[in-house]
Amino acid sequence: MEKLTNIEIEKQRGYIQKMRLVNERATSSPKAFVETYGCAQNENDSERISGMLFDMGYGFCEDAKDADLIIYNTCAVRENAELRVFGNLGALKHLKAKKPELIIGVCGCMVQQEHIAEQIKKKYKHVDMVFGTHALWRLPELLAEAMENGRAFDVHTSDGEIFEGITTKREKSPLAKIPIMYGCNNFCTYCIVPYVRGRERSRTVDSVLKEVREVAALGYKEVMLLGQNVNSYGNDLSDGISFAKLLEEVCTVDGIERIRFMTSHPKDISDELICVMARNDKICKQLHLPVQCGSDRILKKMNRSYTRDKYLDIVRKVRQAMPDIVLTTDIIVGFPGETNEDFEETMSILREVEYDMIFSFIYSKRKGTPAAEMEDCLSAEEKHQNFERMVAFQNEISKRKNDAYLGRCEKVLVEGLSKTNPKFLSGRTDGGKIVNFRGEEGMTGEIVNVRITEIKTWSLIGEIID
Repeated sequence: MEKLTNIEIEKQRGYIQKMRLVNERATSSPKAFVETYGCAQNENDSERISGMLFDMGYGFCEDAKDADLIIYNTCAVRENAELRVFGNLGALKHLKAKKPELIIGVCGCMVQQEHIAEQIKKKYKHVDMVFGTHALWRLPELLAEAMENGRAFDVHTSDGEIFEGITTKREKSPLAKIPIMYGCNNFCTYCIVPYVRGRERSRTVDSVLKEVREVAALGYKEVMLLGQNVNSYGNDLSDGISFAKLLEEVCTVDGIERIRFMTSHPKDISDELICVMARNDKICKQLHLPVQCGSDRILKKMNRSYTRDKYLDIVRKVRQAMPDIVLTTDIIVGFPGETNEDFEETMSILREVEYDMIFSFIYSKRKGTPAAEMEDCLSAEEKHQNFERMVAFQNEISKRKNDAYLGRCEKVLVEGLSKTNPKFLSGRTDGGKIVNFRGEEGMTGEIVNVRITEIKTWSLIGEIID
């Protein structure tokens, strides 16, 4: 694992200062528009992009049409996200024609794929910057280069860099997302992540705790620790600190009242972690544990490194230690080679575990992954039928799980106005359940007691009580 050298850090600081001077001399304050696709890790990357832009003197706007700089931070996990990016880039060609000084950048996982970067370079001439996940910290330099030379590209690959010291401009929320590691070593056959984010590398305990203390000092009450597989945190460090031990250290930080994490790979979840979760009140009793499929045959083809029985054994241990745990999962429908019999085994997993919620997707082929070369058994119509049946079945389970909350009093961290009804506030329970209720917007960031008065499939409605 490497960190940026002092020379590299000073070089980027120099470019930040250079860009700030350019923006200060502009006739009007320049505005940036940053749009994020994908996971919580991408959201955190965008917060760091926004932090660097803020240091360079940029303000921010909500509409790309008003921007002097547009950056799309992209996702490569599913094809739909890529198609949306290409669609938006195509639309920006007309905006660029009207506003030639506009700078357009594309970054993130999608462009870390060489064939995608080349496609943008050749077909989207109006795009000024393309930089991958490993070049995020070079944004100030690349922006200066694009302004001076017309275009700037950096999609180099690297497995050993950790970028500390980048300014983060966080979303206005009581929840702060904090990465504890980057990359992935698992190479699930359907997944592009190890190829676009590199091998696993853990941040030091000190650097993680420093950031947690910083957000606590800013008034954040909840942190979400991020990693592609948080359970393998520390395997590349020499201090012997496991993820469970890191969690215990984070629990000691004053001001932080809730701790969440994602994602946990079932093959690495430990008894130690389950015990730490159970005995620490600050650690939310919520666990996202992706199963992906209920068939051992397909799990092997996916290279998931656990069996159905092993997974169910973990669920039993978790529920024995924390009976009120809220369990969620990911499921892929229609993986190459999956038969209807394999799919029925996934349905039986839903029946046996009874997740509070699932995040389900029909398999999306990713160029460069082993699964992309595997043959299908089911037609597209059969996959969609299975998917719809699974979603309907899970909706019944989710509603039944939520019904148990009726009349209960839950501690809810207020996140702000509801996205669906501005007359209501919205927040989450310890288990991550969304609760909508009437209250004052100034309560954002507080933990309040809410009695649940109405049940929805995906959310709860309540009233504040003393």
